[in-house]
Amino acid sequence: MRKSGILMHISSLPSDFGIGKLGDAAYVFADFLAECGVQVWQILPLSPTSYGDSPYQSFSVHAGNPYFIDFQRLERAGYLAPPDYSGITWGDDPRRVDYARVYTYCFHVLRTAFSRFKQTDEDYQVFCKTHASWLPEYALFMALKDAHHGKPWNQWEEPLAMREEKALEQAREKYAEDIAFYSVLQYWFYQQWDALKAYCNQKGISIVGDIPIYVAYDSVEVWSQPELFQLDEEHVPTAVAGCPPDVFSPTGQLWGNPLYDWEYHKKTKFAWWTERLRSAATLYDTVRIDHFRGFESYYAVPYGKTTAEVGEWLPGPGMALFDAVKKELGEISIIAEDLGFVTPEVRKLLEDCGYPGMKVTQFAFDGDPKSDYLPQNYATTNCVAYTGTHDNMTLRGWIHGSPAKTIAFAKRYLHCRNTVDLPAEMLRITWSSTAKLAVAQMQDFLDAGTEGRMNTPSTTGGNWQYRTVTSDFTPRLAKRIYQLNELYNRLPEDPKPKRIKKAARKAAITGKREKKS
Repeated sequence: MRKSGILMHISSLPSDFGIGKLGDAAYVFADFLAECGVQVWQILPLSPTSYGDSPYQSFSVHAGNPYFIDFQRLERAGYLAPPDYSGITWGDDPRRVDYARVYTYCFHVLRTAFSRFKQTDEDYQVFCKTHASWLPEYALFMALKDAHHGKPWNQWEEPLAMREEKALEQAREKYAEDIAFYSVLQYWFYQQWDALKAYCNQKGISIVGDIPIYVAYDSVEVWSQPELFQLDEEHVPTAVAGCPPDVFSPTGQLWGNPLYDWEYHKKTKFAWWTERLRSAATLYDTVRIDHFRGFESYYAVPYGKTTAEVGEWLPGPGMALFDAVKKELGEISIIAEDLGFVTPEVRKLLEDCGYPGMKVTQFAFDGDPKSDYLPQNYATTNCVAYTGTHDNMTLRGWIHGSPAKTIAFAKRYLHCRNTVDLPAEMLRITWSSTAKLAVAQMQDFLDAGTEGRMNTPSTTGGNWQYRTVTSDFTPRLAKRIYQLNELYNRLPEDPKPKRIKKAARKAAITGKREKKS
């Protein structure tokens, strides 16, 4: 069945609180998608962000971002009152996230709510038991970060950094209140996320969520499970992740993430990866794995290098990992991010897994009519066509930043006389492709320029800030997207948006349940 999707992260939703939330605006956006005939909402990782505000550099692979917890839903539950949050200035620009202000004030509001929460709550106790495999360590890790003024774990005193049991026991006792705080935040996050996902699913909308292949060095996973990674006796990486030099990056890309000790993972039958994907497949309906090629072979840069010019390709786990996952979890829905330099070996791994790869329309106009990204050259329908990803410029911005030769080829290919019309034509050709799923950033439907770019790879500052406002989502735009889906056979089998009973919809949006008589 042919489908379409829109890529927009939770942080980009309209909000009066500086950043998108899992509140009313998220439900209204789900309604908008249904009116458009869109069946897939793709988001970025939901994980807590660390330095640089990137969802791909997180403190935990399992935890949710507390920034997304909706204050109004906490108010309806009795934990907040409007004066606790309504008088705060969350930022000066409704179209940009001011992370410094969000960080400063968000946790202050959440601590106020926590002070009114009873930890004896039965649902909360069940949640803690359900997530006992990761929640206690994560909450302890975050409490210790607070106690050390946000410093990474390798800058803590050695007994805590190296996890001496006596030091950990003392920390659990000393910081019990903060540990409880971070546990309750996860309860609220999961409670709100589960409700939103259920609402989307009721509307016929599935969620595609992203997970990065690597984890951050300053994460609870590296601190609490160093055996999973290539670290020395002092838990310092021996090599880190990156990409070798190419025409776009003469010195390569130095990501700096610790690399996996794949021999250890094989010995444990990939238990950690299995649990990670189990968790992701619970959060999302489909899991998009970033940098899929790293499972076939990965680029290792010696630790301490300032660029990625020196490094070597080493073998990844290959099919052994995915066979183990399939054995434990059965078939789960996965999209493989297979962009960049893709070797025959990577293509073979993708084929053996059976996962759809990605085609990006922005990459198609290099002047080569044999380009794999041109729709007539798609080798299979089992792929996802994107106008661009979160790492790409918006279509409007791409036009202004691309060489004249590229634009000339695009205009010729798309039978487009005027450059200004290229974004609409690139959307159209993506939707008309044979790919089972066609996805565009919300920014491209809103015809945003350079200000709409979500992320510029290998840069820090100014990224992940894009936001929408309520007035963006007009009936006219919904009709335009619906007609595009209709023209290219991407509507649901029942094209009428699924109606949810008024009382049930109100309960879903407000978080209140009807009392049973």
